[in-house]
Order: sequence, then structure tokens, then C-alpha cells
Amino acid sequence: MHWISFIDYSGTFVFAISGMMAAVDKKFDLFGVIILGMVTAIGGGTLRDLLIGSTPVAWMSTDVYVYIILSALPFCYFFSSQIRNLRRSIFLFDTLGIGLFTILGLEKTLEYGLSPLVAVMMGITSAVFGGVIRDVLSNEIPLIFRREVYAFACLFGALVYLGAIQFLPKNISSGLSIACVILVRVLAIRKKWRIPFVD
Repeated sequence: MHWISFIDYSGTFVFAISGMMAAVDKKFDLFGVIILGMVTAIGGGTLRDLLIGSTPVAWMSTDVYVYIILSALPFCYFFSSQIRNLRRSIFLFDTLGIGLFTILGLEKTLEYGLSPLVAVMMGITSAVFGGVIRDVLSNEIPLIFRREVYAFACLFGALVYLGAIQFLPKNISSGLSIACVILVRVLAIRKKWRIPFVD
């Protein structure tokens, strides 16, 4: 398996756990847990594909994504306390996931001949919109609206990619950009950076 596919599938698994744990915390039933896990894991990519006209959307082209999401269900029910104790690990994997999904979304949009500005927007959408749907359905204020340096990290990585691709091969530009997303996100948490309020 190619390393990008591995991280893609792993990120899908972790995002599914994120959604399912939110549902468990809210006392959702089994169906609600599965739905919240699915929209968190594939919501951003689905919206991106619909907006750029890539149909059927990625997760409908292979059953692998559905199996990955369903495989997260027993982890949430039988190991929920252990998962809560691994919040730092989940955070790091989630951060890796948004870095990868930002660049994958950006690259896919560029391949469809759309402008770099639209590609950046679709990259961010791919990375964060599943979490937005999760938070809305679980009656929480979405993370990207809570002064967290989250979508901004994706924006920074996307801009780095657009600059780097002018001088470097695509694989190197992708790796550099993903690293930038991770670095900004980790530094923001450690340094307690916050997006300022708008009066």
C-alpha cells in the first residue's frame, strides 16, 4: 500500500473515531453513532467532490472507506475510556490527517482545471468540513469557529504548496506542505495561539 493511501485510510479511521466518540458522549443511539462517524470521516471529501463535479464521490468508488468507518465502531464502544486517555495521540493523527486531506483536496481541484483560489478553498473544505458537520449535529460550536488555529493551519499549508510547486516536484511540495500544516497546528496548541475576536 502506498504511504499516502495508508495515511488516508488511517486518517479516515481516526476521524470516524472522533465522530463516534462525540456521539457516544452525547448518548446517541447506535445508528446516530455510525452516522456521526461517517460524516466526520468523509463529509469534507464528499462536499469537495460534489462542488468540483467529481462524481461518484471518492468513497462511493470503493467500499474500503465504509469498512474502515464501521471498523471504528467496536473501538468506541469497548475501548472508549482508553481512547479518552489517548487524546494526545488522536490529536496528532487528526493533525496529520488534516494536513494530508488539505493537499489531496487542493491537488484534486487543480486537476479539474479550477483556479488556485478555489483549490485552496476546496483543500480546506476537505480537511475540516467533516468536523463542522460533526459539531453541528452534536450541538457544539464547530472547532473552526472557536478561535482555534485549525483551518488557518490548512490555509498556510495550501499556500506553501502553491508556492513550492513552482520550484519543486509535486511529491516534495506535498510533503513540505503537509509538514507545515502539522507544524502550525502543533505550535498553536503548545503556544496557545488563538485567532483574535472580531469586534
